[in-house]
Amino acid sequence: MGIAENIRKIKDALKEGVCLVAVSKTKPDADLLEAYGAGQRVFGENKVQELVQKYESLPKDIEWHFIGHLQTNKVKYIAPFVGMIHGVDSLKLLKTIDKEGRKAGRKIACLLQFHIAEEETKFGLDLAEAREILTSDEFTQLEFVEIRGVMGMATYTNDTEQIRREFRQLKSIFNQLKQEFFVGRDSFSEISMGMSGDFPIAVEEGSTMVRVGSSIFGDRQYA
Repeated sequence: MGIAENIRKIKDALKEGVCLVAVSKTKPDADLLEAYGAGQRVFGENKVQELVQKYESLPKDIEWHFIGHLQTNKVKYIAPFVGMIHGVDSLKLLKTIDKEGRKAGRKIACLLQFHIAEEETKFGLDLAEAREILTSDEFTQLEFVEIRGVMGMATYTNDTEQIRREFRQLKSIFNQLKQEFFVGRDSFSEISMGMSGDFPIAVEEGSTMVRVGSSIFGDRQYA
């Protein structure tokens, strides 16, 4: 099946209102244009340099999401145009995004990344660390950051019950943060969880945004 057909198949399997982020890292512009031609408008990249290059060369109505681990010294390159930053896991990074958002004259949407997997290699906050950030004086002074929800990655395993449990944990974290910090704020609405191997489970457990790469574009190409 081609890229367009893959996108159609995945979108048919998603619940209404779930956003498909096409993870296009390492893929050539031609592949992205094929997806674009099939109506896909939200793309995810995890390398700043590659994201900037693609932003400059591809249609301007694409919404770019940064889904990797973002270094503070790279924020300035994507702040003028990025649609959402998925993996925010420190107050230091939030303050940098706020500073660069101010320079660019725009509020930048962010998701707080939580560590829900049993793998130590994954980045992310726990609930106590998130509360510490959200109750800090420094956070309340940020004007150019908008926390739109949460993001997390499940353990890479064939144990579907474990994956389900981890996604439920992220949904529970979202609900607690909503209740404690974002009541009445409609913009706090996103639960970004689920990738090519596990997005159907993620959607069943309340995901509003899935990050799918290989199921659209085929296996990743390494330079």
